[in-house]
Amino acid sequence: MAFWALALYLPLSLPLARLEAVLAAGTLPEAAQQLLLTLSNLALALAVGLATDLALSWALGPSWASSMGLIAAGWGLFTALASRAREDQE
Repeated sequence: MAFWALALYLPLSLPLARLEAVLAAGTLPEAAQQLLLTLSNLALALAVGLATDLALSWALGPSWASSMGLIAAGWGLFTALASRAREDQE
C-alpha cells in the first residue's frame, strides 16, 4: 500500500496545492494551516494507496499488486529526478 501511495501521490497532489493557496489567503493561523495541510496529505496518500492496492490485489493477487506498486513508485521517482535534471540543464 505504501508504494502505491508514493507512486500516485504526485499526480494527485495538485488539488492540495489549491488547498494550500486557499489556506494562505484565509485567516487561519500558520500552525493550523500546516497541521491541516499535513493531515490532508496523509489522508490523500492513505486513501489512494489503500484503494489502489485493494483494487489491484483483487484483480491480480496480493503479491502482484505489491510488486507493481514498487515498480510504480520507482518510476515516479525516476521521472521526478529526470524532470529536475532537465530543468537544471535549461
